[in-house]
Amino acid sequence: MPRYEYRCRACGDTFEVQRPMSEANANAACPSGHDDTVKLLSTVAVSGGNAGGAQPRPSGGGCCGGSCGC
Repeated sequence: MPRYEYRCRACGDTFEVQRPMSEANANAACPSGHDDTVKLLSTVAVSGGNAGGAQPRPSGGGCCGGSCGC
């Protein structure tokens, strides 16, 4: 089940709510009971297993079939 992150405008608390995707747009009260909250945009990092972080160079093809070294 997905988790959604919210921030309370009244007290500034940031909290998570776990709920089904069908309820993704529902309002959420903060743990202190305030109703003035906003859902935060979360980013997800996905790693392809390349520990160095460098992208592999494509081989062949390209602008001139790979023979010019570009």
